Amino acid sequence: MDLETASALGRYIGAGLAMIGAAGAGVGIGLSVQGALTGMARNPDTYGNLLTNMILGIAFSEAIAIYCLVIAFLMLFKVV
Repeated sequence: MDLETASALGRYIGAGLAMIGAAGAGVGIGLSVQGALTGMARNPDTYGNLLTNMILGIAFSEAIAIYCLVIAFLMLFKVV
């Protein structure tokens, strides 16, 4: 295996590993929605407060996934 092939293989593996963070963000979003829906089902009066906090938590979790995607693109297209 020559150096260029090994470098490309390393970039592909690194980009795939960087996207593992997106799976963690997906789990985090699912858990936050589950908790908010459970809270809303138990006490419907807290709907507004729980919805606001849930959306804020989803935005922070999604930001982690976007950072992972940016790092994967940087690895794939040799911007580093």
